[in-house]
Amino acid sequence: MNFYSKVIHGGISEDAATGAVSVPIYQTSTYRQEGIGKHKGYEYSRTGNPTRHALETLIAELESGVAGFAFASGLAALSTVIMLFKSGDHILLSDNVYGGTFRVVDKVFVNLGISYTLVDTSNLTEVENAILPNTKAIFIETPTNPLMKLTDLSAVAEIAKKHHLLSVVDNTFFTPYIQRPIEHGIDIVVHSATKYLGGHSDLVAGLVVVNSEELKEKMHFVQNAVGAILGPQDSWLLIRGIKTLAIRLDKAQDNAKKVVAFLETLPQVKQIYYPGMGAMISFELDTAESAHKLLENVEMIALAESLGGVESLISLPAAMTHASIPKEQREKLGISDSLIRLSLGIEDADDIIADLKLGL
Repeated sequence: MNFYSKVIHGGISEDAATGAVSVPIYQTSTYRQEGIGKHKGYEYSRTGNPTRHALETLIAELESGVAGFAFASGLAALSTVIMLFKSGDHILLSDNVYGGTFRVVDKVFVNLGISYTLVDTSNLTEVENAILPNTKAIFIETPTNPLMKLTDLSAVAEIAKKHHLLSVVDNTFFTPYIQRPIEHGIDIVVHSATKYLGGHSDLVAGLVVVNSEELKEKMHFVQNAVGAILGPQDSWLLIRGIKTLAIRLDKAQDNAKKVVAFLETLPQVKQIYYPGMGAMISFELDTAESAHKLLENVEMIALAESLGGVESLISLPAAMTHASIPKEQREKLGISDSLIRLSLGIEDADDIIADLKLGL
């Protein structure tokens, strides 16, 4: 089935009992049992809910995985994956990673005895050289946030298998419409579904997809034990958002290409970071003052954190999404005070460009 059709008809796309083409919102916490230990597949909604299950089945199919899991946020999803490890374990982490990911690893899991090393995962030699005897996983963002650096997924998957490590990819920026890491040998895929999958800036959610029955059992145990699950209302909203993922990204990517072409004509733009696909652009202006002027003067484009919605959003990573990363580390990576991140929405490209001209 083509991806355009799969986002609409994949997973559990209708209600078996009534034939409703929209999966119902099962707004319930518990389920009547036929007898002691005899139920119809559901006991308690932390453990399993039919609406959430429909979403989890859909994302597993879209990512070519064995099973999916839905969480209350992207960081809840990532944190639950990290809970597969124990005190004394070590992980490799993409050096140019989302600030929230860095914060939860550096400020929460380090306190629980899980150590990490920041690595340029686009450099395969550096990845392999950073592996320690207690390394258990390689966590990758590709493209990275906000500098759009790409990692060879197949090569990293091979390194992980060679050293008996788990490989984990944050696929938020590209989504399964553009890349499916499990098809490249990756073990676990994580999404901040708040972004492109939801697509309308009206929910907060996270998703995980795993590639084996063993990981399915482990993830379900931790998901149920910790309980940071997504509720049925937001699960339904997320299913609805996913139905238009492909058509939204087609328009947003077209806008991105037109905006990049415009930015290339501007003398105050020193550097553009764009991997040639997706709808995220970062660009560096000549001064921090120019960056602040742009952010304060755009009118249609919203100055806001987050990304991947139908509306275009603009931000200054150094002061917003990546403020939790120490300044010295930010500067080393190239996240300067004049670096701007732009999430292209589905407005008319000419209107987006006119707003950027106004801001500049």
